Amino acid sequence: MKLPGIPAIPASEITPRELFYQRRHFMQLALGGSTALIAGAAFGGEKLASSLSEAYGLTDKLTPLEDVSQYNNFYEFDTGKEGPAKMAGRLKTRPWTVSVEGEVRKPKQFAIEDLLKLAPMQERIYRLRCVEAWSMVIPWLGYPLAELLKQVEPTSEARYVEFVSLHDPEQLPGQRRAVLEWPYREGLRIDEAMHPLALLTFGLYGEVLPNQNGAPVRMVVPWKYGFKSAKSIVKIRLLKQQPTTSWMQAGPSEYGFYANVNPEVDHPRWSQAKERRLGEFLKRPTLPFNGYAEQVAGLYAGMDLAKNF
Repeated sequence: MKLPGIPAIPASEITPRELFYQRRHFMQLALGGSTALIAGAAFGGEKLASSLSEAYGLTDKLTPLEDVSQYNNFYEFDTGKEGPAKMAGRLKTRPWTVSVEGEVRKPKQFAIEDLLKLAPMQERIYRLRCVEAWSMVIPWLGYPLAELLKQVEPTSEARYVEFVSLHDPEQLPGQRRAVLEWPYREGLRIDEAMHPLALLTFGLYGEVLPNQNGAPVRMVVPWKYGFKSAKSIVKIRLLKQQPTTSWMQAGPSEYGFYANVNPEVDHPRWSQAKERRLGEFLKRPTLPFNGYAEQVAGLYAGMDLAKNF
């Protein structure tokens, strides 16, 4: 898949796949016409094929899988960065269902197996910029959230989309602490949610999502700070009114609804002008909209992006 306005990168600038697809579930390439297919990515015993997409203009070096899977923000497990990977084995991702409800004509509960087959899987190489000023570059596996929302037929009253994560302190011991009001809630405007870059995500590096990365299904919204990309989703609600998200509730002066990556708007306790790519020592300038301004800036025409942070 190729998105409008995003140039293909030269083959000479792409890191060879074999250098970073290093774990057991290797992607086995099989040519089908002019399209490369990824086969053998196992999701709960199923084998899926996905379109091998362009890197969407990125020439950034991919963050090693070891770092991606061992350095995580996932407060449902632990507030430290290494804790989630150590505790994530508690989470059982089968059976799993996601309810889609609210301002829709056809509310439905989807089993994870049905979600996996709903639309063709695509590989998307996206930056993920975290509010603490560190970032990663990850090859995600999923399809646009719009494919799911079309199935339930949003009404004309649907202006926002809320994501609700799993609430189960037995599996998610971090929820025994009042760090946030559980369950975790995030949200987007409907036009943001329908944007082709907003990815409903089931895997990374050609594999099923590790539990600590948001298994079995999460959002990846690459032009926003990472906390907007809800993990371990169990409910999606379409709403008339803007929802109050978990971090808005916890720290309204620090976390707004939009959370678009904006180097000119500092967090009250640190600068957002630069970021450190995980695995690198030196910082680099933070890009407006995390480098996706050409694709998404039009969503916010006329808005004060400092006020609507």
